[in-house]
Formats: sequence, structure tokens, C-alpha cells
Amino acid sequence: MRFLLLAPVLLVAACAAPQRPVSRPPPAPPQVQSGGPLLGATAAQLTARFGAPALRVVEGDGTKLQFKGRACILDTYLYPPRGGRGEAVTLHADARDIYGRDVDLDACIAALSPTPPAS
Repeated sequence: MRFLLLAPVLLVAACAAPQRPVSRPPPAPPQVQSGGPLLGATAAQLTARFGAPALRVVEGDGTKLQFKGRACILDTYLYPPRGGRGEAVTLHADARDIYGRDVDLDACIAALSPTPPAS
């Protein structure tokens, strides 16, 4: 009979055991494209070419700049050079339509560029 009285108390105590916090894995290293028209561009160069970004997100030492147009959305990802000194540059860029489907990066860049870049 005593056991029946203690059983609910033991069940509640077992459920109240403290849980260990879950640690997050470290962020993945930046994905670097092997080539592309925007690789190496600084934030100032991107802004001069496409205008003010519609979105700027800073996460860790990386920065995402997003540029929007009627035809597409361009996401650029900038990181500081190895060693951490110097201005952040674009290491990856991708383009999509308003529904999230991938579109041609070069076509998106052309659609968002009001004028060709100065050489």
C-alpha cells in the first residue's frame, strides 16, 4: 500500500530531473565560390553598383547584403580576409526569384545593375 502512495511522487520527481543545456555546434566555415563576377567585391563596391541593400544581416564575422529588384533577389556574403585584418569581401553570391527558386546569377546582376560597372 505504501508503494502505491509513493509511486506518483516518484514519477513526478523523475520528470523534474534537470536537463543539460544543448550546446550549438560552431558555425560552418563560409562557403567560397570558385569564381563569379562579384567575388572580392567590398560592401562599398556592391552599394555603388546596386544601391543601398534592402537587408543587412551580421552574423559572427560575416555579413549578408541583400539587393532586391523586380526580376530577382541577390544575396551576397562578405567575410574578412584570413587573419581578420582588412575589409570584408564577397566570398559567395546567389540569386533567386521572389518565390525562392534559383535564377541565373549573371542575369540577376545585369537586372539589378543600373549602369555597367566602371573598369
